[in-house]
Amino acid sequence: MSTLRARRILMGVLAVAVGATGIAVGQLRGEPTAPGAAPSRVASASADLRFLRRDAPAGTTVVDTAGTVLATLTDGARTATIDGPQRTFAEPQFGGAPVTTRVWVRLMPHEWRAGAEDEPWFRPWLQENLGSTAPDVLASAAEYLDGAPEQRDAEGVRKGGDARFGPPGPNGGPSPENSDFYDYLGIGWRFPDKQARRPDPERYGAVDCSGFVRLVYGYRAGYPLLATEKPGAGLPRRARAMAEVGPGTVVLPDTGVPPTNVGALQAGDLLFFDLDEAPDRRMDHVAVYLGRDDRGQPRFVSSRRRADGPTLGDLGGTSVLDDGGHYARSFRAAKRL
Repeated sequence: MSTLRARRILMGVLAVAVGATGIAVGQLRGEPTAPGAAPSRVASASADLRFLRRDAPAGTTVVDTAGTVLATLTDGARTATIDGPQRTFAEPQFGGAPVTTRVWVRLMPHEWRAGAEDEPWFRPWLQENLGSTAPDVLASAAEYLDGAPEQRDAEGVRKGGDARFGPPGPNGGPSPENSDFYDYLGIGWRFPDKQARRPDPERYGAVDCSGFVRLVYGYRAGYPLLATEKPGAGLPRRARAMAEVGPGTVVLPDTGVPPTNVGALQAGDLLFFDLDEAPDRRMDHVAVYLGRDDRGQPRFVSSRRRADGPTLGDLGGTSVLDDGGHYARSFRAAKRL
């Protein structure tokens, strides 16, 4: 066991932080509302709703008769943000401020487009998801942080629990990349193009940065996945392919320098980084945006070598976009799936 891995285990477990409604990060079911807690703002999809068009990026905001924003939907993207019970994500053992949020990130069955509120699928989908405390994209991501308890499905597949970055490196060196979601799961996978992949036993329980995104968005949330880095109707294997040819709506384009308008981001967005700053300017790291932390800084979660797996804390570099740190300096672009 590596020294860093041993330290991670000894430093404690994931903070399963309970929000105002008693919803614990990583749980499969919500607990009853805590005494004195504010109720969540749940509206019926059959009630009078307004659908307001917006720009940059183009999309639709769903509000109720009181003007409360219930959902935000982006043209060309399947991810939707929905107002729900408050919860907190934190890893205090690794430093960094927690993220307390009412935003839940759900995957729609179709890409959003103007006027889709009148299509037959939308109202039932919205009704099912307003107020739901079933694990969303953010909760699923938290189920792989340091110390997260192991979860297995009905077939015994380890679908959740503390993830490593990769196997031990040669001669005690850094862990290598190339651990995909099926390596973490320990099962073979056949992709829509009929290509099949088998897990590497040495990589069991490990995911690199893009493998983590594919684990959360693909295996857990159901977004289509591709076997390779080629363009197609799904999420490709590598961060650079996700950024260059992958699906979704560009929120912040790559201009070669860190974007300054991070206020355009919303929870669930994919963030792309050029960590090695090589002359080819290709993205080599991808993260999932969580939102503003309790210090007001834009915080993300990603799997990285120096932290030996997924983290939203500041081990191996601060997980924020505006502090001038390594990740902030290397941030280049963002997409909404």
